[in-house]
Amino acid sequence: MTTLDVESAYAHLRDSIAAVLPEAEARAGLSVVGVHSGGVWVAERLRRDLQLSGPDGALSSAFHRDDYGRRGLPVDLKSTRLAFEVEGADILLVDDILFTGRTVRAALNEIFDYGRPARVRLAVLIDRGGRELPVSADFCGVRHELPTDRAFVLSRDDSGRFSLVIE
Repeated sequence: MTTLDVESAYAHLRDSIAAVLPEAEARAGLSVVGVHSGGVWVAERLRRDLQLSGPDGALSSAFHRDDYGRRGLPVDLKSTRLAFEVEGADILLVDDILFTGRTVRAALNEIFDYGRPARVRLAVLIDRGGRELPVSADFCGVRHELPTDRAFVLSRDDSGRFSLVIE
């Protein structure tokens, strides 16, 4: 097992978003939506650390996955919760790990089920390469290529600090 300094990756992600959204007014209108479950963890911490006061949300991409038939439903299926009107919203979609792009595609489909946002930007903690769809992150903590037979496992402690192992 190998570890990666995910706290440094998070700091880089946070700082790159802060550089683009330096004004409180820009941050106030931003809706932050995390993809279950690691993306929700990252989104919650970004909201706190960047003092993002706009509405938040969490979404499940399970029903929009193109590999739904093969993967089935997750054992701990979470539901989508969007505490704002999606139509015309400025959304920061947050996920923990960007790999093939399929989760992001499914998350976008889920968002569009609720309306048409003005803009969606993607923030990811880790981009591990291996894209199968033309998806890229607007904000990224770290790029770390990983063979397809290996996996990142993200966790967080009670204080909200992240840890990550490569299995």
